[in-house]
Amino acid sequence: MSDLRDPMPDPNPPSQAPEVVIIGAGPAGLTAAYQLTKRGSVATILEADTVVGGISRTAERDGWRFDIGGHRFFTKVKPVEDLWMEILGEDDFLLRPRMSRIYYNNKFFDYPLKAMNALKGLGLLEAVLCMASYAWARIRPPKDQTNFEGWVTAKFGARLYRIFFKTYTEKLWGVPATTIQADWAAQRIKNLSLFKAVMNAVMPKRNQKEITSLIEEFRYPKYGPGMMWERATELVTAAGCKVVFGAPVTAVHHEGGRAVAVTADADGVPSRYPATHVISSMPFRDLLRVMDPPPPPEVLAAADGLSYRDFLTVALVVPEEAGFPDNWIYIHSPEVKVGRIQNFGAWSPYLVKEGRTCLGLEFFVFEGDEVWSMPDDALVEQGKRELVQLGLLADPSKVEAGYVVRMPKAYPMYDATYKDNLKVMRQWLEANAPNVYPVGRNGMHKYNNQDHSMYTAMLSVENIFGANHDTWTVNVEAAYHEEREVEDKAGAASSPASP
Repeated sequence: MSDLRDPMPDPNPPSQAPEVVIIGAGPAGLTAAYQLTKRGSVATILEADTVVGGISRTAERDGWRFDIGGHRFFTKVKPVEDLWMEILGEDDFLLRPRMSRIYYNNKFFDYPLKAMNALKGLGLLEAVLCMASYAWARIRPPKDQTNFEGWVTAKFGARLYRIFFKTYTEKLWGVPATTIQADWAAQRIKNLSLFKAVMNAVMPKRNQKEITSLIEEFRYPKYGPGMMWERATELVTAAGCKVVFGAPVTAVHHEGGRAVAVTADADGVPSRYPATHVISSMPFRDLLRVMDPPPPPEVLAAADGLSYRDFLTVALVVPEEAGFPDNWIYIHSPEVKVGRIQNFGAWSPYLVKEGRTCLGLEFFVFEGDEVWSMPDDALVEQGKRELVQLGLLADPSKVEAGYVVRMPKAYPMYDATYKDNLKVMRQWLEANAPNVYPVGRNGMHKYNNQDHSMYTAMLSVENIFGANHDTWTVNVEAAYHEEREVEDKAGAASSPASP
């Protein structure tokens, strides 16, 4: 994405300070506000919720703090890393070891998969069958690799796909893996060469040049990712920005080919905010629905075609020894509904209390379905049962407390029609309100990490001041996000992968 850092000047840059309305006080929205203040401008930030951070908030209950999922502060995007340090500072970050595993068939497997570890854990017979399946996939790869199942089968073989990917992926998305597009897989799953791993184990080569490494450490704010966005809010408000909470946007008014104002309901009272530019991290689907005048029916139909997967965490307080060393564990056991389990004490000792930790059981749901609608106490009891069923907790009476946090629209769905729908929506928006800048994960309906969400906001602010970045090209590289080249034992140095 090096071209994104070489902006083309706008022949008609703004002659006066822009009047910017930002929709959403998550990482993208607050990053945009912060970047504006660095240029001497301010913004009004409209947040439908009562807290900042979006999905990167840190929930707090009775002194316990836990993430909505895990949020590691690692990036290949240098401007984002610099911004993290600028907002919080080195002293507020911990350097944490990265550890995650897959729990399958009562065994733990390293994740991302390591060939010898996976083959050893599967046993001799299953390992041979997986090797044969892998070899067959290299000889006769699936014809259709546009969906998740075809893409992963081509890379790992059908047998490893069924063991390590199918169950978890279908838990995550709630639909058959054949309906999820390969775009998501390409950036979330590290490739694996069984052949190279076995050959290197049997006949290790000297002076290897093609060496890569996973990021084994990451920064993490002492009190969770919400600490970053709470501090960012303090900084932007001190610089003159206004954050309006409990203010869902009901209309983005446009006329003459530009957005001119935003209306939000604060405490049930509509308020209109004039705008020369709008930066929006609200779900792209919802943004198109509130445009005034409304888009034509075919554009609204495309918006209605976008869908989301929702999320809830059941946080259980247990003795410290009932935890595990991992930051999180992927649960591939089909007999339970939990998909992933965080150990918040492994993220930061500041999130938990002395002698105890908090395990976050993550359930992937659709808003309004059976699990989403269960009472909190019933969800806590289900969490206890599933921990015992998995063998991760011997005695459910050891659970001292339980909390539930629900998060709608956590994951934009990469289904078979989402690309076509986005194309229709983008074309209409660019023709009718080009001064509206979608940013962030839901704002662009892209499975962005926090760093990429922030980067789209940074580039959008540059666009307001005359640059010409294509923010839609952020986070489209077909390379595993957490892999970098390293120096081998012979001293052959190579550069980290570019963003």
